[in-house]
Amino acid sequence: MSWSAKQYVAFEDERTRPARDLLAAIPAMDVQSAIDIGCGPGNSTELLVQRFPNAAVRGVDSSPDMIEAACKRLPHLRFDTADIDTWKETGPFDVIFANAVLQWLPDHARLLPSLVTRLAPGGSLAIQMPDNLNEPSHRLMREVAANGPWADKLAGVAGLRTEMKDAGGYYSMLRAHCTRVDVWRTTYHHPLADGASGVVEWFKGSGLRPFLEPLNEAERVQYLKQYQTAIEQAYPALSDGSVLLPFPRLFMVATR
Repeated sequence: MSWSAKQYVAFEDERTRPARDLLAAIPAMDVQSAIDIGCGPGNSTELLVQRFPNAAVRGVDSSPDMIEAACKRLPHLRFDTADIDTWKETGPFDVIFANAVLQWLPDHARLLPSLVTRLAPGGSLAIQMPDNLNEPSHRLMREVAANGPWADKLAGVAGLRTEMKDAGGYYSMLRAHCTRVDVWRTTYHHPLADGASGVVEWFKGSGLRPFLEPLNEAERVQYLKQYQTAIEQAYPALSDGSVLLPFPRLFMVATR
């Protein structure tokens, strides 16, 4: 699946806020090495540099377009193109930062403990994942996909996002490997000035991408038209024409 850095950063302030909140929860320590896995266009990597100015900070992402944008943003840092699910570096790292990426990867019960083993003693794995598969925004993506002329093309797309566990499931998964695990869930409410079309633009940079990529241009236009009509019903406009988009996210900081 391809990603567009330009589309993603259209809502950079809103997308970066959870990364700031996650970063603030990492326990204080002398961080010498930090890596941002799924670094995207480098907005979260930039926060790591600011928080840990004496550390060697790097970023990895599976998207060449994202890596190109990150290199332009932070030309003094090293960025590598890599698939996180098969990423083999052993570290050790003082901080492994994963902001809004692991929801795309399977088998968390294997992946998360594997990431913990790459931490230095006292190091932290910091994770934030959108927890919105059952929100109207994502339920409607699946419904439009299943009920249009593109149904066969999109038959397997709904399964690309990992079905997440609840907070207790992740706590249990990590606690056996860590000295401390902190898990919490936050729902952000983002005001989008363009109403339903703003909601569509937001998700064109993330959740809609796997639904749109298999379609030709005419099908994309029609899919988005049907999706926006459904979104207008699910997220009624406020008196000023804006929409308040609820966006739940699950956070965890696991310290080795």
